[in-house]
Amino acid sequence: MKNSIPMKHDILFFIKPLSVLPALFMLSIIFGFSAQTGETSGSLSYNISYQIVETCDKLFHLEMNETELDSHARAIEVPLRKAAHMAEYFVLTLTILFPLYVYGRRGSSLFVTAALLGVGFACTDEFHQYFVSERSASIIDVGIDGIGVMCAVVATRVGGWIKQTYSRVVTPSRSP
Repeated sequence: MKNSIPMKHDILFFIKPLSVLPALFMLSIIFGFSAQTGETSGSLSYNISYQIVETCDKLFHLEMNETELDSHARAIEVPLRKAAHMAEYFVLTLTILFPLYVYGRRGSSLFVTAALLGVGFACTDEFHQYFVSERSASIIDVGIDGIGVMCAVVATRVGGWIKQTYSRVVTPSRSP
């Protein structure tokens, strides 16, 4: 049994660095979206909005004409785009929390560090967009990204609290 402990340590030594891969993957996805020109990004947003409206039209038998489909797609395009920003940064923050936890961060330090890294990347992402054709930097977008970051922090804290509470209820206390 003693031999398994050094072996476990050796395995963890090689596996721990892999915990950063999901965060690096999310960072590259966000960077890739930010590198799109304004025309490409806008076209993608519109097409997704249009597909959502078209799907709802078919699903609920609304029988909208092309003008109505276009109008509704344009109406949801900006809110959908902002929701996508929040979702990206929600997932990014979860992927940042994971390696921080693996490397031993706990408590408030874990969440503050993850939040600072998430919002910090949102700032650099907006700075990057400033140099992309037909794009601009927006402090409002940093705030929207920050909402996604904070939602991930809160969801993780609540999830941890639920797990801790549940494990106390399920695991009987030991009497001396």
